[in-house]
Amino acid sequence: MDLSHNQQQMAVISDPKDFDERSGSLLERLIFNNRALLVLGCLVITLFFAFQLRGMTVNASFDKMLPHSHPYITNYLENREQLRGLGDSVRVVIENPKGDIFDADYLATLAKINDEIFILKGVDRAWMKSIFTPVVRWVEVTEEGFTGGPVLPNDYDGSAKSIEDLRINIGRAGVVGSLVANNYKSSMIQIPLLSKDGDGNAVNYHDLSKSLEDIRARYASGPDAKVNIYVIGFAKLAGDLIDGLQKVMTFFAIAAAIATFIIYMFTRCVRSTGLVLFCSLVAVIWQLGLVVTFGYGLDPFSILVPFLVFAIGISHGAQKMNGIMQDVGRGTHKLVAARYTFRRLFLAGLTALLADAVGFAVLMVIDIPVIRELAMTASLGVAVLITTNLILLPVLLSYVGVSPAAAKRSLKEESDEIKGRGMGKLWACLDHFTERRWATIAIVASTVLGVIGFVVSHDLKIGDLDAGAPELRPDSRYNQDNAFITANYGISSDVFAVMVKTPPDSCRSFETLTETDRLAWHLAQVPGVQQTVSLADTVRNYTAGGFEGNPKWITVSDNQGLIDAQIGNAMSWNSEFLNTQCSLIPVLAFLSDHKAETLDRVVAAASEFAAQHDTKDRQFLLAAGSSGVDAATNIVVRDANRTMLLYVYASVILLCAITFRSWRAVVVAVLPLVLTSVLAEALMVKLGIGVKVATLPVVALGVGIGVDYALYLLSVQLAQQRMGYSLGEAYQRSVAFTGKVVALVGVTLAAGVITWAWSPIKFQADMGILLTFMFLWNMLGALILIPALSHFLLKGETVKNHVMSPAEKALMPEEALQD
Repeated sequence: MDLSHNQQQMAVISDPKDFDERSGSLLERLIFNNRALLVLGCLVITLFFAFQLRGMTVNASFDKMLPHSHPYITNYLENREQLRGLGDSVRVVIENPKGDIFDADYLATLAKINDEIFILKGVDRAWMKSIFTPVVRWVEVTEEGFTGGPVLPNDYDGSAKSIEDLRINIGRAGVVGSLVANNYKSSMIQIPLLSKDGDGNAVNYHDLSKSLEDIRARYASGPDAKVNIYVIGFAKLAGDLIDGLQKVMTFFAIAAAIATFIIYMFTRCVRSTGLVLFCSLVAVIWQLGLVVTFGYGLDPFSILVPFLVFAIGISHGAQKMNGIMQDVGRGTHKLVAARYTFRRLFLAGLTALLADAVGFAVLMVIDIPVIRELAMTASLGVAVLITTNLILLPVLLSYVGVSPAAAKRSLKEESDEIKGRGMGKLWACLDHFTERRWATIAIVASTVLGVIGFVVSHDLKIGDLDAGAPELRPDSRYNQDNAFITANYGISSDVFAVMVKTPPDSCRSFETLTETDRLAWHLAQVPGVQQTVSLADTVRNYTAGGFEGNPKWITVSDNQGLIDAQIGNAMSWNSEFLNTQCSLIPVLAFLSDHKAETLDRVVAAASEFAAQHDTKDRQFLLAAGSSGVDAATNIVVRDANRTMLLYVYASVILLCAITFRSWRAVVVAVLPLVLTSVLAEALMVKLGIGVKVATLPVVALGVGIGVDYALYLLSVQLAQQRMGYSLGEAYQRSVAFTGKVVALVGVTLAAGVITWAWSPIKFQADMGILLTFMFLWNMLGALILIPALSHFLLKGETVKNHVMSPAEKALMPEEALQD
């Protein structure tokens, strides 16, 4: 290979007038021959996107959490309008800490709270339930037949007599354990939510949560508070998550400070460190501006993406800065040095960013809108990094330059490292892994770790592993509220509904009611099911009431005349257990929790029953209710977990094959990533983290970003071998040239996410721990396993008189080419 030609291309030029501006690629000439225009264009774009940020919203959506193509969710959405109160809902419990609910002051406060909640935006007022709403009724059998009315007496005035009437009506209505606590010390308001508010907009969970918190603050805070208030439900959970995100912004500032410190310690140059930080922040502004421009917002899951984009931008920016420093240290003018760095590193950076994009893009295969939006947001972030950190940063550095003292220090440190001094001692130690003994030890140790990790990972669970809301800390206000409600009420907020679908007006048939009753009994036998209810229970109780409450008539009669009368009563009293066309009957199973094992058992039982009892005119459709949604999500996540890994590894393998042009090199690059994936799943088992919507993207991101290390290290090593150097020499030179870059990328990325571990949002903390582990372990895997695997697979890559392609040259540091 003609090295003198390369030396002429990258010659030390102290005066830019001596530089041939026609040299370099067409892209390079377009960029650097029009620097001022490019900077002005980027400034205009930055100002535009910064202005767009005024429309940035942070909200959550119940519908975006649904895997819309799953049959359970399809069934639910098709019948959503006819399932009263079985979708998105909130539960508010008001407790009398000094007595029971039969207290005039308590009931007056309850009435005020009930009225304030009733008028909140997004509340499905027709089906809001409490002892103060007219849809909650009592029924009694008298000599004249059925009588009944609302639980709250029509003449209620707070007097002792009306309170006593209320007590009697609560007993008649059978709402103890559901709307009234088992100990009578609190009562519940069940608040079903509309899919859209009165203005046609999606319900703003943050605003709704704040409204509920305002109510809590006014009635349950301070020394004069007469009640305690507890609130649970997806909308409240989403509101708490969004509140937590405001605290998370503090972690963004801390992560930025840590990354800046790491970069400064690497370069010891204030101006270039500031530029790297500036360009990474510009990337975040562009990314968020694009999100707003496309009509999207951020949610508790995608809010983490700007952290990653910022960290990736910092790491890639540091490489450009390092290249310019070395050239300036040799006496090259800052403009020429910037062009040299662009020439050497643009293709390498582009390849690495494409690998990062793969890790995000494969998330699009998961049919859950919130994850697809995360993938889109992240892909936009990576796309803008190509402009801000691969193009804009070198151009800005061509104006600003770097500190001469820092440039000389960088050159001296690299020279010392090549000679085995300073960090060179570490690189010399790593070089031992190209020897058979050390390589064998490393591979055996990795194999043992991999086997142990694989065995442990078999216990990895899908879905939630804890009671309450696992997205929040166990000691959070929400989970404390949930624990109180679970302890004091007979039914939980975890409802699994099977929909019995019939032709219009056929829900009244004896066969349908009997099958519905059998399904309820079948589900009630499943461990974890607290209670089941259905239209059959209503018909049974109404029938017994028609015969003076005789226990012998607590049954579903085969006399259609008797059944029709009770169905008529149920319709006239707006029963929630059938629709107005008498074509849909929900069978509700109240579960003790929403853990994956519980949901799996219920799904198995319901599916088995449906398979055996479905007919042409009667289908048992799974599933509605909060736990029905959870069950469908778990199934999608379980299927997507392996599919996603397959796609991400297939994409990374293809990318590596194009870059390295050697199947052995692909194996060397990918095996460390596989080990990290296995160990990450084992870590999830040990930390009690299940695979769910929040954690599903982590492994894909770790693989997509982790392959950067192999791209930096292995590409230089292969190029050195193809220049004729032995494996040991090639790796030693490779790690000397790129070792600090690999370490810098690993540490910077880890620093960008480790701060999440202290987030009040537990799933963010889990993601922070897992990503930190994967970033650091991938870095160690690249530095140790690549030389070890290369000993057995890549010795044959050493070729004399090999002519490198332009892609290989682009991945090579200039010093290696000139040596």
